[in-house]
Amino acid sequence: MTKLLVATHNKGKVKEFAEMLADLDIEWLSLDDVGVTEDVAETGSTFRANSVLKAQAYAAKTGLLTLADDSGLEVDALDGAPGVYTARYGGVGLTAVQRYQKLLDAIKQVPDPQRTARFRCVIVLAHPDGRVLGESEGMCEGQIALAPAGEGGFGYDPVFYLPRFGQTMAQLPPGEKHKISHRGRAVQAIVPRLRELLAG
Repeated sequence: MTKLLVATHNKGKVKEFAEMLADLDIEWLSLDDVGVTEDVAETGSTFRANSVLKAQAYAAKTGLLTLADDSGLEVDALDGAPGVYTARYGGVGLTAVQRYQKLLDAIKQVPDPQRTARFRCVIVLAHPDGRVLGESEGMCEGQIALAPAGEGGFGYDPVFYLPRFGQTMAQLPPGEKHKISHRGRAVQAIVPRLRELLAG
């Protein structure tokens, strides 16, 4: 079984990867599982740059194949913000609820048709020697809801409304979410590369 490190402390994210790629012979590990406590500074100006930084740094540190993703929310009414600053939106120490509340406040005057937004995710797979072995990108279009709804998911999921489902991302069953989410699409796009590496 191949050990694959997912460059995150977020157990929910590792669980999502494991669920989406359950048919691959992989032992999924988080940073906590391998005892890595320090964070790599996400100094890149794009999702891809941050993913490469994280994947290469953690692969070099642990000697494991490492999958890193950087993802975020792009709100058109805010000129694409929060973007790469999604996880830090509103400042340090805020809860997920406080962050999305700040976002709702920022666009409360924006009418429904202009509340368009998308989640974007870039995944990079790095070898301990620094090589980037694969990368992929996924997007999910929607809009910012007027109020949060749903108990599932994490982060901004309760305020990300999907018109074609008539629900927020947090209201979708996990299986449905994995199919259409930005991370789900990016994961599916990198699967052929993972299969190729595991076969080789």
